[in-house]
Amino acid sequence: QLETLEQEEQERLELGAHPIERRTHMVSHQHGMTVTKTLWEGEAEPRCWSFSYGRAELRGLLPEGASLLLLRVLACQWAVPPGLIFPSINIEGHLCTSSY
Repeated sequence: QLETLEQEEQERLELGAHPIERRTHMVSHQHGMTVTKTLWEGEAEPRCWSFSYGRAELRGLLPEGASLLLLRVLACQWAVPPGLIFPSINIEGHLCTSSY
């Protein structure tokens, strides 16, 4: 069984003099996982949100990095099983589902 212990994502977009940077940090702990989202817009103070999820909610979780890897494997095999759905975490840090 594979499990995400920790994951860090960073995105940066520069539109003229108004850069936007978004970071996501996910860390597994005894009771589940904590997701922390941080957003910087221009020179403003960063905004931060944190969400915690229990192990039962995260069963089968497919974080973004693992999702990209799975998509590559499925593409190489030319086979996507019908109805393939995984729990994932959206850009706001909330649980949602990903289907392929």
